[in-house]
Amino acid sequence: QIEMEHVQQQSISKEASARCTAVTFEELEKLHDKFGTKVSMMSTVADMREEENGLRGSEFDVAMDESFEACAQNGASMLCIETVGGKVVSDYGISRGDARAILYGIGVLGSIDMEYMWTKIVDIAKRNNVVPGGDTDCAQANTAMFLAGGLTSKNVSHTIAAVARAIAGARSLVAVECGAQGPTKDCGYENPIVKAIASVPICAEGKNATCAHSDLMGNLTAAVCDVWSNESVYNREEMGGPTPGVWLQSLGYECALMNTATQIGTNKQLRDTYVLADKYRDPQGVILAYDNAYKIGEAITAEGEDIYLRSRAAAIRAMELINEAVDEKRILLTRFERDTLDSTMKTYEQLPDDKDKFIKTCIKRYGRKVKEHDPSQYEL
Repeated sequence: QIEMEHVQQQSISKEASARCTAVTFEELEKLHDKFGTKVSMMSTVADMREEENGLRGSEFDVAMDESFEACAQNGASMLCIETVGGKVVSDYGISRGDARAILYGIGVLGSIDMEYMWTKIVDIAKRNNVVPGGDTDCAQANTAMFLAGGLTSKNVSHTIAAVARAIAGARSLVAVECGAQGPTKDCGYENPIVKAIASVPICAEGKNATCAHSDLMGNLTAAVCDVWSNESVYNREEMGGPTPGVWLQSLGYECALMNTATQIGTNKQLRDTYVLADKYRDPQGVILAYDNAYKIGEAITAEGEDIYLRSRAAAIRAMELINEAVDEKRILLTRFERDTLDSTMKTYEQLPDDKDKFIKTCIKRYGRKVKEHDPSQYEL
């Protein structure tokens, strides 16, 4: 499978979207005809919208719809996107350690915006007989993960990044609820949670995508994937050849290992080895290990369709799982991480159980603090 992840210049022009898709599809057909290779193409339209200029009905919003149509009509096998709804608030929360803003931005605003976008995407996909793939919280939870950085970084708390990821599981589920069928987007590190709930096939990336992303769970993310990805690669030269070819070779070897393990019946051992290699390296690995992802999924589904309560439940369950790992001496937390986890848990436990009350409080609070935030873009 080849993914064409658009830059803005592609998505802003339906002609560019159509031409780029058609040319790539032609090359895939040649590959199939010459070698019998099974091929598919994922088209990921760029979310160019800005909240302050309009998430709904803006020039960019309309252009994205046209781009999806153009891709679907010119060879795309599936349609995906990385929606940005709620990002202006979650960015504020992530950079300041404001747990309430993260819950509001990702869990509430992100979920509302996803329903708006994915209702349209699924309709376009059905009319053009292509697959609606899935979403990713790249704009928000990945921001927290990247800012949290490596083991010695303290720019953003790693426990906050783990909490943001758990909330993202509830958020990214919305695409599936609207009709997305997977494979989901590869950079959605929350995908194990979505898969545990909805049983959709997922793309994932990790150790064979360090050309694009750095993370602390590059083995673990391979454990329950259905499609393994190297994300994106610059076209440069390595000693072994052009970078796309070099990284494709690395990716191919890993996929061969996965497929061979399945064929000889050692797939579960490989799965568990992937997990244990990274599970206790960082709080983010703890909550995304498939056994714990399932438990977070249970917490989400227990709250049904209430986007606020299920997002909060996911966060609280994730923090409980981290605390269990600490109590079992599987993982250690610095004082900074310990204090952050405790204060976040206290904040979430004291929040109201009523969604409307929470939203009203957040609109009042972040309407002043985040000047770009426009509640009307979410019909609030």
